[in-house]
Amino acid sequence: MTASTSFAELADRYVAAWNETDAAARRAAIARLWLPEGEHHVRSLRVKGHEALEQRVIGSHEKNVQGGGFRFVSAGDAQLLNDAVMFHWHMVPAAGGPIAALGLEFLLLAEDGRIAVDYQFILPTPSA
Repeated sequence: MTASTSFAELADRYVAAWNETDAAARRAAIARLWLPEGEHHVRSLRVKGHEALEQRVIGSHEKNVQGGGFRFVSAGDAQLLNDAVMFHWHMVPAAGGPIAALGLEFLLLAEDGRIAVDYQFILPTPSA
């Protein structure tokens, strides 16, 4: 990671990309976050490259943010170990309310601090 980018800021920028409503800003955020050949893995889905990453983020945004009224937030627990960053995120109602979904990101970083491989784990949501 570069000195100007902390791993906590990376987590915040990551979740912000999934909330971004402006297509050009979302595309720019993806380019800043992932390598051009960067990968994202969740369940049985694997996408590779900026175009596929953009489609993945758009799909999630349309379903959860635009259509579902949710937003994603970092849990504030980002940790760096060598070239890997781990953090949890929450999907919460934009208007306030209990956590609707939990996730864990495990990011392998390239030398320039961008994401080479992104492993996303969807976690069980605790019952209220």
